[in-house]
Amino acid sequence: MLRAAVLGLGGVFLAQAVLANGATEASAGDPVAGRQKAGQCRTCHGLDGFARIPIAPHIGGEPASYIVHQLTAFRNGTRVHEMMSVVAKALDDQSIADLAAWYASHEASATLPGGASEDDAPAQCVACHGVTGLSQAEDAPNLAGETAIYIDTQLKAFRLGKRTHEIMSPIAAELSDEEIRAVADWYAAIRLEIRQAE
Repeated sequence: MLRAAVLGLGGVFLAQAVLANGATEASAGDPVAGRQKAGQCRTCHGLDGFARIPIAPHIGGEPASYIVHQLTAFRNGTRVHEMMSVVAKALDDQSIADLAAWYASHEASATLPGGASEDDAPAQCVACHGVTGLSQAEDAPNLAGETAIYIDTQLKAFRLGKRTHEIMSPIAAELSDEEIRAVADWYAAIRLEIRQAE
């Protein structure tokens, strides 16, 4: 438990450093231009960032710096996905910044299901992903309302080294299948709403 808390706090400090180093890059995006470019994203992620298929994440309301980081990783090959790697290869820095600005311009809100207690939230996750699955750090994604299969798949990818991250890899390495499923079920049960910011 102490190790998880320390790792979680390390994630917060890491995310703050990423924000400080990447704020200019993320803030250079134009959400209006990003909306026009988001047509290629809508089939899987929706124009508003609410995923249309179970294996795609919701991206509306994500921190812009997180989206920039992930799209750049797909483009550079440091993160690999059969669809996203192809799509990202065609994106220049400005397009990535614009898409990030568009999806980050949405507001995400999350509500625990009836009868759920904040005390039951996965302790190793809340420092970065929050009790309700809304990001507490610029380099952490929202998990609220993601499908259990998506969260389960990503955690197992971190555990197996198919996906790497300074914080997530060691956390996932310690999780059993049952613990991964519990985390996935917790965040999947949360009600997510995404709306365009005024």
